[in-house]
Amino acid sequence: MQQTLPRTYLILVGYLADGRQENKEKLVDGCLYVKDNTGIIPCELLHFELDWLDSLFVFPSWSYIPQTDQSAAGYLEILVDPVPVSAPKEVLHSIPVTSPVPAEPLLTSRIPCKKRSKFTVAGELTRLGPLLHVHHKTFFFLFLKCFASAVCAPVLVQKPSQLLWHRVFQLGHRYTITGLSMSSMKKSGQTMFVTSASSCLLPYCAEQVREQPLNSASQGESTQSSSLETAEQLSCSLQLGAEEERPRPTKESKIISYVGFVTKVLNVQAGLFLLDDQVCLCLAYQPLLNSAQGLRPGACVELIDVHLLQKPLASFPFTVLGACLNSMVVLKSFSRLSTPYQPLAPSGNLCLQLLFRFSLGMPLYLWLVSLLETFEERFSCFFGRRRLLSSMHQNPGAAEKFLVPLLQARVPEREEARDIYNEILSKIHQCPLQKYLTLNPPCQAPSLSAVCRVAEQKSWEGFSPSQLLSPLEAQHMGTQELNRRLAWSYCTLSAESFQPQLILLGVLRVSSRSSSLLLQDKSSALRCVISRKDGSPFAQTALIGSLLQVENYQLVVERFFKTDFPSWEHLENLEHVREKKTSVYVQFYLEDVQVLYAAEEQIQKGLRSGNSSSLRNKKDGSATSELETPEAKMRKLEDPKADTGRDENCQGGPGSPRTTSCVSHLFLVTQKEGLMPRNYQLPAEGDKEAHELQRSFQATVLWLGRPQLWSHPRETGDLLELEETGCDGKGGVMQQEALLLFMGRSLRWFPFLHVDGLYRFTVPCCSDLEVFYKLCSPPVPATFLSRPSCPLCLLVQDSWHLEHETWISSLPEHQLTALSVLTGMDQRTASIPEVLSSSFTGSLVSFCGEIVERTLCASPKNEKPPGHPKQTGTLLSRDHSVKLSISAAPGSPVGVDIYITATYLQYLRGLLPGAKILFQNLERKISRFHNVYCTYIASSCVSILSLPASHLPFPFSPAGEATSPSLVFLSSLRPQLQNVAQAQILCHLSCVLTVCLQWVCSLCSCIFKEGRCTRHNPPCPSQTGVRQASARVLVEDGTGEAVVLCRNEHVAAVLGLSLLEWEAVQNCVQTRGSVCIQHGEAPGTGCLEEPEDLVACYLRSLCRSPLICRPILLDFSLDRKPSKILQPAPVQLRNFRCGEVEFVSRVGPRLSLLCLKVEEVGQDALCYLNSQRMSRTSSSC
Repeated sequence: MQQTLPRTYLILVGYLADGRQENKEKLVDGCLYVKDNTGIIPCELLHFELDWLDSLFVFPSWSYIPQTDQSAAGYLEILVDPVPVSAPKEVLHSIPVTSPVPAEPLLTSRIPCKKRSKFTVAGELTRLGPLLHVHHKTFFFLFLKCFASAVCAPVLVQKPSQLLWHRVFQLGHRYTITGLSMSSMKKSGQTMFVTSASSCLLPYCAEQVREQPLNSASQGESTQSSSLETAEQLSCSLQLGAEEERPRPTKESKIISYVGFVTKVLNVQAGLFLLDDQVCLCLAYQPLLNSAQGLRPGACVELIDVHLLQKPLASFPFTVLGACLNSMVVLKSFSRLSTPYQPLAPSGNLCLQLLFRFSLGMPLYLWLVSLLETFEERFSCFFGRRRLLSSMHQNPGAAEKFLVPLLQARVPEREEARDIYNEILSKIHQCPLQKYLTLNPPCQAPSLSAVCRVAEQKSWEGFSPSQLLSPLEAQHMGTQELNRRLAWSYCTLSAESFQPQLILLGVLRVSSRSSSLLLQDKSSALRCVISRKDGSPFAQTALIGSLLQVENYQLVVERFFKTDFPSWEHLENLEHVREKKTSVYVQFYLEDVQVLYAAEEQIQKGLRSGNSSSLRNKKDGSATSELETPEAKMRKLEDPKADTGRDENCQGGPGSPRTTSCVSHLFLVTQKEGLMPRNYQLPAEGDKEAHELQRSFQATVLWLGRPQLWSHPRETGDLLELEETGCDGKGGVMQQEALLLFMGRSLRWFPFLHVDGLYRFTVPCCSDLEVFYKLCSPPVPATFLSRPSCPLCLLVQDSWHLEHETWISSLPEHQLTALSVLTGMDQRTASIPEVLSSSFTGSLVSFCGEIVERTLCASPKNEKPPGHPKQTGTLLSRDHSVKLSISAAPGSPVGVDIYITATYLQYLRGLLPGAKILFQNLERKISRFHNVYCTYIASSCVSILSLPASHLPFPFSPAGEATSPSLVFLSSLRPQLQNVAQAQILCHLSCVLTVCLQWVCSLCSCIFKEGRCTRHNPPCPSQTGVRQASARVLVEDGTGEAVVLCRNEHVAAVLGLSLLEWEAVQNCVQTRGSVCIQHGEAPGTGCLEEPEDLVACYLRSLCRSPLICRPILLDFSLDRKPSKILQPAPVQLRNFRCGEVEFVSRVGPRLSLLCLKVEEVGQDALCYLNSQRMSRTSSSC
């Protein structure tokens, strides 16, 4: 609650002055000051007389108003008229005057008049313009009206000693001005009266004036044709324009007068004030009244001829009163509240600069102010207000880099200045506030906390668990499978998903707690995944601490459920949702990033070393600033606590001066392991944490060359280690293998460290070249340091700074020659077909591929989940695993499955369908069905090489949408039987082998009969059953045969039943519990059946029908768990008949396939698909 001003009983004595000293006319702005021989202080008065100037007064009632900045001086508010100490001055006697009616011909026609003739004009003040400051000169206009008519004469006041007249004038009062001359504008030809140094302002008194005939004052030479210097400078410099006319219908603003109280200062730099808690006063289109002195909450103001704009911006909550150059703002009373004074910035006001530069109308200006306010609030705590809002032609600030492209997209920059003299002097009113159109904000840049909140809201809008599952699949799922499929899903949002479009802004940080990249502002932090379009991993350490702008991105909302739905029929009942949580992160490409404020000058060095495409540059400025030392860089990281304990070898004694030298060492990463809890302990840890696992990761590196000593961190960067040793061409680069262990705050380097990358560790404030070896554990004798076979284990210190230099593939040829000895040590990346090959012998594999599908499944019962049982951080149950189906290439049928336990998933982001991933050090396994798959283990690591396409995944997809499978022959699957992930065949359905329809318990999968589970020992409490169906059919395509296992809804498609017919058959099965038939196989190989059952007889007759044998288009995958494990068999000759034609083909043993989709094939589609197959066959031959 605001308090009233405290009262102090002090009497102030001083002179009233206008700022000029000793008759020297310096730049004055029309402000008043109280001075004595000890100092001078600005003041504000509600009433002022010209004869008060330079007179001694006693100020009986006044208030001192401090600034919000305590280090700057405030000003005085004079509450009552001061008491003069000396007698008032005498008034002049009778003066000859010219009223505005006789003066009008002088202004409208070129009547000859004497050179340098002077006029005295009297009239009633009808309009008083604001004080204008242009090119170090200050002036204003006023208009005097004839006493008996509406004729007005414009007068320009520009002499510094006369600027205080602006405080004397009051509308409706009559005045006399002496010593006026005439001048005209070159461009428009408009004429006006101009005051001279001898001009005087007097109150009009009929007894003291006598009217002068016009002809006696207008004889002589022609009027001066040269324009005023001030007028020309004003016309060329001051740009107060309106928004460009739109073809859409616009609104016309109303001109009104208003009296109200200031209740809040919305933005003094933008000239926005709130009146009476309901109306916004905008003073941006005219110079702010006395630099906003007196405009504090509680002050009363009178507005004359201001524009009323109703809802100019859709998101702005107030009606706006806009003051143009023809408006008047009069301070009627001071505030009694103890609110400080917020001064207007005299220069560098970005709001007003952009307003004039782009000639913005009120709607766009309010939108600009809202963007700038949010921008300053979010990031001033990181960089300071001056750095953000600085505006220099050669080096624009961060806010200007952000706002200018947005305004350029809406309004082009005006090359010609607006003729504001025509706006001020024209009889027909013209100003930027006359016409407007309600603007819907084109884009928004909210805080990151608001982004996360809105993203979570959008992910739940209209969401239902039933959307995650196909009804045809869900009705056949048991309770455990159903709830597991609902446990983890996601949706993606782009900038266009928000209205208006959402722009992401944030400072790039890296967290040592989560070892993840962050975009951060004052409100919150948003985790991010950054990739590069050229397929190389993101490693730009120079971007840490930089302010980034991203417009093209994917906002991912991971949703986690804990549910207990009995069956699919209860999915609409949300009472079964026990808990739901979300995790939000963003992923984008580095090429789509605009750096608004660069933390390091080293970005340009990174571009020269092979990263030239990593940043998007704009025309209006470069992203460079002074390079900071590594120690200063640390303070920009998430952890605020600085590392005070440096190694004793790298610091001087208590009395020694602090050194700026540093030691750096170049190294190549040959292997990187994943982040996980390990049984390591940080040094100097207490017994309390002795038994807790520590999050860590380790990397195998090769030290290249010798450590280098630098006098300052700015000097590092050149690869001198490679230049020195690569000249002789014999010895190569001196190398030493080491194992780097990252724990504690050094975990922040995890997102930047990648295999085949050249990096440099810099130890600040150190001059010991042996620091990297003295910290090794166990200590290494100096005689063994040069031996390549000597292993080193080094704990990376918190104060060390990591810097990415380049990739080994980007080195010049002569440096690659020096590193030729390392080619045999690189970790090889295999292809997926190589991994699946039976000749592959490695246990740890590395390969890259595209995620086709992501499925949550139960962990094997015989496997214990890694990690501590009390480990927190994961939102999935520890007994869950995720299966990633990886394809070698988009649309390729060759793929492999990767299983990752939930414990590791908390450190992995970006594993979405459509993403291309580099997997390293996975464990290759072979199942009992001879299927090759991989598992993620402690030494594994992943890197996101490319992001999913913008259209993938679909909004409420739990796993992602697979691409269209390729059309193949059955014979082509024989050499790659284990490699098929998903494919499509055009085949002929030969016969149905078995059909089994069951009604099973949703909990235990036992037969469910007559509404109860048939399990008795122990009894099952379930009261819900689900339908399940399976069928085995034989298909052939002329090149081979296959047995296809169909489940649930695919059984109806194979049998050719409609939905109503299939529903009727399943209803008949509910009373029986199970119905099975076998057809076309030897006895004993199928399922047992009841011969007298009517449903079984119907199914058997249906299977024998010739309508079953027809061409179909079958999407399939390999049946990885067939009922019989296929044994190698020789190729045999088989007879096939097509109508009257019989032909012979070589076929192998029957394949076991799993049906994914069945489509009926019409005659036209059959001809087209056959032609496609034939053309593909001929091209392969």
